[in-house]
Amino acid sequence: MTRKKPVRKTAARSPSLDATPRHLWLASLGLLVAGRREGRHLLQQAQAKAATAADDARKAVRQAEAGLRGSLGTVRQQVEPKVQSLGAEVEARLAPIVAKLGLKPAGKRAARKARKAPAKAVRRMARKPAKRVARKTAR
Repeated sequence: MTRKKPVRKTAARSPSLDATPRHLWLASLGLLVAGRREGRHLLQQAQAKAATAADDARKAVRQAEAGLRGSLGTVRQQVEPKVQSLGAEVEARLAPIVAKLGLKPAGKRAARKARKAPAKAVRRMARKPAKRVARKTAR
């Protein structure tokens, strides 16, 4: 029998923990990609929030406008009769004074007449420019 040669077992090399330029380069590329991805994501979130805020503002303005229009209608309904009665009362109190002064009592105003449309302007012919005179040069 032949004797087997003893095989030497070599110890497995542990990966070195030293940072090589290649490792640094790959890490920086990964960092750039991740940063770009996160930046896009944050930008999209900001745009969505801005659009939502703008929509909310438009909705609030519409609601406020509707509320004001509704309240304005009720105020108008309350104020118009009081203004009319006040005007009638002022006219009634001033009527004797106007009569003593000998002035005519103010009647109802006639409706305003519509303006006449202006007549079409006659278009003038454009003037021909004067002929140019050549300058004489001194020699």
